[in-house]
Amino acid sequence: MIATVDNLKRLCIDHYFEEEIESAMGVCISLVHSDDLHDATLPFRLMRETGHDVSADDVLRRFTDSAGEFSLALSKDIGGLLSLHDMSHLDIGEESLHKAKKFSTKHLASAIRDLEPGLATYVRQSLDHPYHLCLTQYKARHHLSYLQSLPNRNTAAMEELAIAEFQLNKMQHQKEMAEIKRWWMELGLAQEIPVARDQVLKWYTWSMTILQGPSLSRYRVEITKIIAIAYVVDDIFDLVGTLDELSLFTKAIKVWDIAADDSLPSCIRSCYKALYTVTNEMSDISEKEHGLNPINHLRKAWEVLFDGFMVEAKWLATNQVPTAEEYLRNGVVTSGVPLAFVNILFLLGHHHAADMDATELTDHIPPAISSAAKILRLWDDMGSAQDEGQEGLDGSYRELYLMENPAGDAEEHMKRLIAREWAELNRECFSRRTFSDSFSQACLNAARMVSVMYSYDKEQRLPVLEDYMRMLLI
Repeated sequence: MIATVDNLKRLCIDHYFEEEIESAMGVCISLVHSDDLHDATLPFRLMRETGHDVSADDVLRRFTDSAGEFSLALSKDIGGLLSLHDMSHLDIGEESLHKAKKFSTKHLASAIRDLEPGLATYVRQSLDHPYHLCLTQYKARHHLSYLQSLPNRNTAAMEELAIAEFQLNKMQHQKEMAEIKRWWMELGLAQEIPVARDQVLKWYTWSMTILQGPSLSRYRVEITKIIAIAYVVDDIFDLVGTLDELSLFTKAIKVWDIAADDSLPSCIRSCYKALYTVTNEMSDISEKEHGLNPINHLRKAWEVLFDGFMVEAKWLATNQVPTAEEYLRNGVVTSGVPLAFVNILFLLGHHHAADMDATELTDHIPPAISSAAKILRLWDDMGSAQDEGQEGLDGSYRELYLMENPAGDAEEHMKRLIAREWAELNRECFSRRTFSDSFSQACLNAARMVSVMYSYDKEQRLPVLEDYMRMLLI
């Protein structure tokens, strides 16, 4: 039964069987005490994913010595190691899961050369794209291929349902993408601001990943509009406006009056009009569907983003070099993640958010949002954006860290920071559970998308992103 639940989740068809899966959680409670590595670690992962309180230390104690080191006898248990590896990425700061990750990674990597080809491929994909950190729809396709390669399997019905689900999702995504393209062409900002990025497909891919399921179709379209405008604003700050013009633009946003932009250049006025219109439409949707009018919160989210961009613009204009910590703190805001997620929060109908003062969401960004934002900023700064043809100077955490630590290993340091933020995000989503499951899932999906968006190969391409878009969209 537990293996069936795992397959349903890996194939992204578990939403059809929510009651049955919840019933199966009762079986998991007893299985986590099993002496079999796979039988203990798989239920742990399923329980933690669904918000059940379960101790990693209690589960793993059976497989470690007094120093917390894993028994070498487990190194030949490939199924157990795969499950241990999956489990290890759901850490909320536990040292036992850190050790589990090191142990499973080491022994799975060394075992690949001795495995039959199908299993070797599956293990390699699991190491390269850990289940919890990876795009669920992307992993689902690979898991389906693996199931189909097994000689003796009893998953044919699940496979058929998964294939039908993939096809339905792809048609829905194509329909949404067509709507976004029409909106973007009619908006005309790409023509008015030629230096701005024109990447509608990439912008929609963010929304497609963050908000999954047929019921969220309209929300994906609306959030893509917010993301598109945020990218244009970023490029205006980097490539178009003078410091005085950017200051006027920021003041106009705070006034929130379409007539307040008369002194701005035409292209910036057009951007302001689009921003103003899209944001008010977002507020109208929330009010109509959930009885919430979040316009003050949405305005404040834009104000905070603009203030963050102004900080960066002034650093550049005055040749001021911030500390790495100052840069990262501001970079959380200018990543655009807080802006997007304040909008998502109200689209999903979070009534308690409406009761908060606007500054509670924007000046004190909740950890579920800030962790995803830090992961994005750090991944972005580890990579390169040469494919976007950008000439603006945004700064880089990597460069600032090396200025402060000339002998340091910036990449390793940044990877440690990313791992720390993943643990914090897990803690928010699986332990503290500050927000609803749907919002927590959106935060996790955003963090999962980051490495796909910023993992460039030697040819400055994004192979996983290209593969992902072919699977789900093109």
